[in-house]
Amino acid sequence: MVRHLFAWLLKLGIFGPLILGIADSSFLFLPFGNDLLVVILVARNHARLPFLVLSAAIGSTLGVLLLDAVCRKGGEEGLKRMMKPRRLEYFKRRMTNQAAIAIATACLAPPPFPFTLVIASASAFAYPRPRLLGLVFTSRAVRFTIVGMLAIRFGSDILRIAGLPATTWIMLGFIALCAMGSAYQVMQWVRRSRGPR
Repeated sequence: MVRHLFAWLLKLGIFGPLILGIADSSFLFLPFGNDLLVVILVARNHARLPFLVLSAAIGSTLGVLLLDAVCRKGGEEGLKRMMKPRRLEYFKRRMTNQAAIAIATACLAPPPFPFTLVIASASAFAYPRPRLLGLVFTSRAVRFTIVGMLAIRFGSDILRIAGLPATTWIMLGFIALCAMGSAYQVMQWVRRSRGPR
């Protein structure tokens, strides 16, 4: 099923990163998902790089908008349900003193950097939405441009490796791990939201 889903996203061309970007940047746990999709699509057709970067950056920004809508409404009380007090204090300090740096770093850094928690914290502590979305779009565009340039440089090797049967099994295992991580994250949020109020 997962293999068919990824194949479907590949068939969508420039719209694949848009859809995956929305899912990846909102509530799902899909590390490297959109990076891999962009790499394969750029490796197949180098001329599409600007369109794929734009699509992935817009998708990521729309996903953040969904996350922002929920977390901004919940505020600090909502964050208390998502993280432990010590971690909450750390994010509060970061959002007070260095919010823009934290957001840009979260958008550029690969996992396990806590992208979702940084965005949720920025929203909960009322970082201005236009600035948040602008930072996300710009930083993600830079990230996907770098990923795309690497795909152009190493594209033939990437496509050769992607065609190996072992790669299919590794990717299936990785995607299953991401699905379990997403389910765990959602269960944690639901459990904490039902806790004492």
